[in-house]
Amino acid sequence: MRTTNALILTDDAEFARLLTACWQTERQLPGLSVVPSDLWQSGDPVGCDLIVIGPLKMQRPADLLSSIAPSAAVILCAPCDSKELTQLRQRYPRLLHVPVRDDWAQVVLLVAGESLRRTEALRLAKQSEQRATQNANDAVLGRYMTDMKHSVNNAMTSLLGNAELLLLEPGELSAQSLAQIKTIHTMALRINEIMQRFSSLASEMRDVETASQGETDEADATLFPRR
Repeated sequence: MRTTNALILTDDAEFARLLTACWQTERQLPGLSVVPSDLWQSGDPVGCDLIVIGPLKMQRPADLLSSIAPSAAVILCAPCDSKELTQLRQRYPRLLHVPVRDDWAQVVLLVAGESLRRTEALRLAKQSEQRATQNANDAVLGRYMTDMKHSVNNAMTSLLGNAELLLLEPGELSAQSLAQIKTIHTMALRINEIMQRFSSLASEMRDVETASQGETDEADATLFPRR
């Protein structure tokens, strides 16, 4: 798991001290920050994967969390009436309530660990979706380049042919024009080399795909022989 970050929001110093001490004995320790309610600034804390709300002096949890994104993972371990808890759960689907009792610290750590793992899983899933989208876009671009390869080669052949015809009669060109045509000829050759390399890569990829499919078919035939 990557380094995760948890924010402990409480006015009870003993609550923060005990929870931090218990967390430090865990094998996977997130980055911890402790913030009292009077220093809390409205807004989604940057890089915070989990918010643990402990006992507060004056403010209600709903007031402190009013500007936090609904997708935030929140553990409430503070006295809270049923009406306020219902409202918080409606706004924060990932909110979990841990009653304040003798084993509250162990329960918070257990719930927090699962919550952070879920957060990490969602992050990895989002990254996978982004990579899949990028790969799909690259595949579309690759197919377009493959489809246009013949047209590009025809254009390059025409460009090289005309440049070479002009270079056969250098006396009819100024020095500047001759240099420019030589540059065009050189760049056209370079583009042609790139296209040839692209064609070679496309062919190699098809061969690998064919070989891989052949191995898969052979394995299937071995494991599931036809009767």
